[in-house]
Amino acid sequence: MSVIPFIEGNRILEMGHGPGHLQRLLLSRSLVTVGIDESAQMGRLARRNLTRFSKSRTNKRARLNDQRIAYTQINLVRGLAQQLPFSNESFDTIVATFPTPYITDPRTLIEVKRCLSNTGRLIVLPAALPKNPFLDWLFKVTQQSPMEAVDVVKAKFREPFVEAGFTTEIETLDVKSGVLFIVLANK
Repeated sequence: MSVIPFIEGNRILEMGHGPGHLQRLLLSRSLVTVGIDESAQMGRLARRNLTRFSKSRTNKRARLNDQRIAYTQINLVRGLAQQLPFSNESFDTIVATFPTPYITDPRTLIEVKRCLSNTGRLIVLPAALPKNPFLDWLFKVTQQSPMEAVDVVKAKFREPFVEAGFTTEIETLDVKSGVLFIVLANK
């Protein structure tokens, strides 16, 4: 959910859709969304999660009847980020949460640029730094500050996107469980 405020436009591609949690959120906001994943198993799981049955909680009689969650579209594609099967400028935003190293592959970034609109944005949530007492202790023992680690991580995540020609900034979000790093790469 943390990437939702950074999404721009209505045409959204999620790379590495996994079990479909972000797809569900995007669809619930009436966005035109497509998900792509290399894994056939994740495609099946996401499709099942997006069309699952839910029990109505309005009354006892209604609870006996299953109701489909009504999404007007479910667009899931099996494919590789390095060879996106979409036409030029198809999406306003492309998003990937906790992706594997494919996200910084130069072939992926070329394809992302091709598929983004002229003012399009790539959003990547590559990592989180968990809040935990052990990490606090470790920083004290090594005489480092958590902000030094954050700066190193930010520089590492920025580099491949800048090299690919994106205007790039890294946002950090402090959430209950930790610090999220969000790459905002604009075309």
